[in-house]
Amino acid sequence: MAAGKKREGTTVPPSAWTVEDSLELFQVPAWGKGYFSINAAGHVVVRPDTTADREIDLHEVVQGLSERDLRTPVVVRFSGILAHRLKRLHDVFAQAIVENEYRNKYAAVFPIKVNQQRLVVEEVYRYGKEYGFGLEVGSKPELLAVMAMTEDSPDRLIVCNGFKDSSYIEAVILATKLGRTIIPVVENFAELALILNHAATHAVRPKIGVRVKLASEGSGRWRESAGDRSKFGLFVTEILEMLKVLRERDMLDCLQLVHCHPGSQLQDIRRVKEAINELAHVYAELKQLGAGLQYIDVGGGLGVDYDGSASNFPSSMNYTLVEYANDVVYRIASVCNARNIEHPMIVSESGRAIAAHHSVLIFDVLGHSALDGFTVLPGDIDKLARASLPQPVQDLADAFRSTNPRRLVESYHDAVTARDEALQMFKLGLLSLEHRGLAERLYWATCTKVRDAARKLDEVPDELAELEGILSDTYFCNFSVFQSLPDSWAIDQLFPVMPIHRLDEQPVRKAVLADITCDSDGKIDRFVSLRDTKRTLEVHPLRKDEDYFLAVFLVGAYQETLGDLHNLFGDTHVVHIRLHEEGGWWIEEIVKGDTANRVLEYMEYDVAELYPALARDCERAVRDNRMTVAEGQAIKRFYENELNGYAYLEP
Repeated sequence: MAAGKKREGTTVPPSAWTVEDSLELFQVPAWGKGYFSINAAGHVVVRPDTTADREIDLHEVVQGLSERDLRTPVVVRFSGILAHRLKRLHDVFAQAIVENEYRNKYAAVFPIKVNQQRLVVEEVYRYGKEYGFGLEVGSKPELLAVMAMTEDSPDRLIVCNGFKDSSYIEAVILATKLGRTIIPVVENFAELALILNHAATHAVRPKIGVRVKLASEGSGRWRESAGDRSKFGLFVTEILEMLKVLRERDMLDCLQLVHCHPGSQLQDIRRVKEAINELAHVYAELKQLGAGLQYIDVGGGLGVDYDGSASNFPSSMNYTLVEYANDVVYRIASVCNARNIEHPMIVSESGRAIAAHHSVLIFDVLGHSALDGFTVLPGDIDKLARASLPQPVQDLADAFRSTNPRRLVESYHDAVTARDEALQMFKLGLLSLEHRGLAERLYWATCTKVRDAARKLDEVPDELAELEGILSDTYFCNFSVFQSLPDSWAIDQLFPVMPIHRLDEQPVRKAVLADITCDSDGKIDRFVSLRDTKRTLEVHPLRKDEDYFLAVFLVGAYQETLGDLHNLFGDTHVVHIRLHEEGGWWIEEIVKGDTANRVLEYMEYDVAELYPALARDCERAVRDNRMTVAEGQAIKRFYENELNGYAYLEP
């Protein structure tokens, strides 16, 4: 037997399977952070404030939406999780401030690029009020939206990042005049002159920030967003020149914020420590040079443990929120104490850590394909033994017949070789289509027989371990990766995926998930695991006339704003669910997904002309006696209904 590796997991008798087994299989406690679990009925539940007796049955939500004529796919947002994430962020920094005797406070600003949906931004702003949390914008349209949302909130911070033109900066100055606490962060030196010119024009003494181009390297997928080649920020030489310009205008007190961006989804706490330490020294030096600094903005980067491994892995993080807060506060305090200067207010832009957990994408499975469905009956083998078959086909029959626990690897090798020879003969015209079909059936039946026998071994040879992936099912799912999970496709981001029901049953099938786009990349074939990335997902066999629902978790950051219209699959339905104080859940808001006519309008089709064009075609068909008037009317009604219907499939 070839060198092998220990088989993962054990076969559990179906009658002995429990929800605890499902919790362990899908690693729910590891990535769920208390927000998700499984109830006794085998349904995924959501616990908005992580309290076990305050939960929402996700399958029950899907059924309730169906009763309201809202079919999957659907994004379900849980407002309570947003509120809890903000409270958690505030609490850990408050504790770190006490423990480190820090003489100032902390405030988060939510970068609305993370999830620009109006309802989400409004909820974050509303829930953050008691903590004094603010908002961050990175473009002029984002600023215009935030200016209108932040009336009567003069003390809550607005940080303005991104490249800025004259009108962007003028909007900032006008917002200052309206009483907002708004700080434009200088990303390149030319922006300083625009700020000073508009401030003079409108007689405003602005608060100004500057982003430092850190020497400290980032980590993970966005490691190049820090360091000398980073896109944004000023070199120290430019910052000193900026100080000179402000001093000449008697405006050193206007430089109130120093900022850095160490990266996004920082997986390694060492990079966080290095970046904060460097930024703190820049703050201290500028303060001693006379700058009126009041804020130190540590930027984004606080990670989300998507796979639950708590490791230095791109989809994870090797630190906790508590450790992050302690490191930030301690390092800034240490530098300031050593220089005997005042502690600044700490600001962070931890959008991913705020928003990721609160959204869940749910979709239905439309059907499946299975390579291990090719069977060969004993009677068939007896007939094949007596038949006159081409040699490769006969070899495949022999490989199937002779497969036993003592020669699994040999049988598999024989089958692979015979199949290759059969395909080569077919390409040369030496094998009939019927014989090729028989060869195909024998090959997959042999692979299945070998795989099933290998599952009973204590040590599975490496070659045979690959059969689990080769023979995995494909589950066809009613969603678009490109619209709803663009990071899964573009940067191989891992998201937790699992069924939302039947979790009191053992999921005995393994599958990859294919979406409904006409694109070979439209699939999910990498799944979270504490050991390593899994290439298949454990799922249940589909039942006739029964819906099967899967969900992708932690999709609240970036996925909705980055999605595209591949194959004209637009936005899904979005539903905001809130836990009722007296128990149970209720729907706070429904945002219906894109209809076919809306996505066609996005692509500049004149929808008003589509129906008349089809109607004319129907009348021509009636005139030419190719259909009746009733048939023509039925086609027109069907076409009109479909134009106004959901862009996704509606079984």
